[in-house]
Amino acid sequence: MSDGHLRFTAGLHTIIDNTGSYSPLIPLNYFTRRSLLKGCIAGMGTSVLSPCSLWAASSGSLINDVTQLNPIWVRQLFVPRTTDDIRRVLTTWPGPVSIGGGRFSMGGQIATEDSLHFDMRQLNQVIHYSPENKVIRVQAGIRWRDLQSVIDPHDLSVKVMQSYANFTVGGALSVNAHGRYVGAGPVSNSVRALRLLLADGSEVEASRNVNTDLFYAAMGSYGALGIITEVELDLVPNVSMERQVHHMSVTDYPKFFSEQIRGNEQAILHNVDLTPPYFDQATSITWRMTDKELTVSDRLVAPERSYKFDQAIMWGVSRLPGGPSIRKDIVDRLRYFSQPVVRRNYEASRDVASLGPIATRNSTYALQEYFVPRAHLSVFVTQMASILQTHSVNAVNISIRHSPPDPYTCLSWAREEVFSFVLYYWQHVSLADREEVGVWTRKLIDAALSFGGCYYLPYQLHATKEQFSRAYPSALRLFALKEKFDPQMRFRNKLWDKYHLG
Repeated sequence: MSDGHLRFTAGLHTIIDNTGSYSPLIPLNYFTRRSLLKGCIAGMGTSVLSPCSLWAASSGSLINDVTQLNPIWVRQLFVPRTTDDIRRVLTTWPGPVSIGGGRFSMGGQIATEDSLHFDMRQLNQVIHYSPENKVIRVQAGIRWRDLQSVIDPHDLSVKVMQSYANFTVGGALSVNAHGRYVGAGPVSNSVRALRLLLADGSEVEASRNVNTDLFYAAMGSYGALGIITEVELDLVPNVSMERQVHHMSVTDYPKFFSEQIRGNEQAILHNVDLTPPYFDQATSITWRMTDKELTVSDRLVAPERSYKFDQAIMWGVSRLPGGPSIRKDIVDRLRYFSQPVVRRNYEASRDVASLGPIATRNSTYALQEYFVPRAHLSVFVTQMASILQTHSVNAVNISIRHSPPDPYTCLSWAREEVFSFVLYYWQHVSLADREEVGVWTRKLIDAALSFGGCYYLPYQLHATKEQFSRAYPSALRLFALKEKFDPQMRFRNKLWDKYHLG
């Protein structure tokens, strides 16, 4: 999504790769489409191409996201390791181009049919790192977790990222993701500069002072303008934090947030969880800066850590009869009984594997997110609860976060101060089930829009064109820039196929 984020224990927001490894370099015309499809179903890795083998392939490759709801046949798949790799292929390829990172988005935002698909995950090196200046420049395909391994020895942390560390930096920036960071807003607020490869093969540096229009348009544009190849990020101290949990009614939460969290420099991470069907009760989770002794000595969560217990809990509370009651009365009480003290990097380095398999043959977990102006929190919760209950949605969790205004990016989801509602739910995947999800999704979008709010774009494309236009009026500014820098509409995916070209 986005990464988006996906943490049930501290809120939720976007998910795991459909493959974490690379197969040997095999020409794609070695397989028929039928054999490729069988291979994908059986769990084979997607075949990839080196620069020298690109033009030998003629069949295609099946690209999908973590939900497995959006299989898309691309004409070629290419895994670059340098910007020159991308430029060489981009300037030779005559057709549409699509871009993918961790493949966490859930509605085809990473591909379109018959495109040349760039899998960015091997463009993952550190370009420049200055601990004394608290800044790092990286290639866009690097994952947050690998970046953390570089900066943690200097007691530095990422300023803004999703709740899990599996996502790529470029992917997070392309959806302008956010996390639980108090007062920080989206990841674009931590970006000093970026490099963007345009449709004609030229590369531009963009920042708040140089190529400003491209800087604010590329962030959150889902690859509409070009390929983000490098990102320069601000870093912050790796402070110690103590978790504090408070239970309250939803109606009491706005006052609690105003008095205890908003503007509190000691509050580093914060979200409040609702446990459907108990929409009137809220659990506030805040990580505050502290000088207390650490209760967890590990600096980062180990990549090889086992999550079998976490996965079993997730399955039980979402799938067993009485699961929500078990979670409210037993699981959450045990989870939040203690007040751990950890380093910031430890909490930020968690793995989305703790959620277990996202998609099966007949069902999948998925995300949606809605942004509502701060004054309307309580009434939106009431409307959201009514819609979800009317349609018998298996809602697992709703995580509420906060963001200050973001007046600059073209596709800003926070044109004023907002609360975000991250909905994590489980659905069956038949055509009828997907259509039913579309029905209640559009109702939730209308509810958010009625309060001057917005919905988030990395998820299933159920919104109408009219809803998209109302939620993102500044998309016209993005489309004007696309006409200028990509007049042949080369950079495409299913999102822009529907809302721009459709």
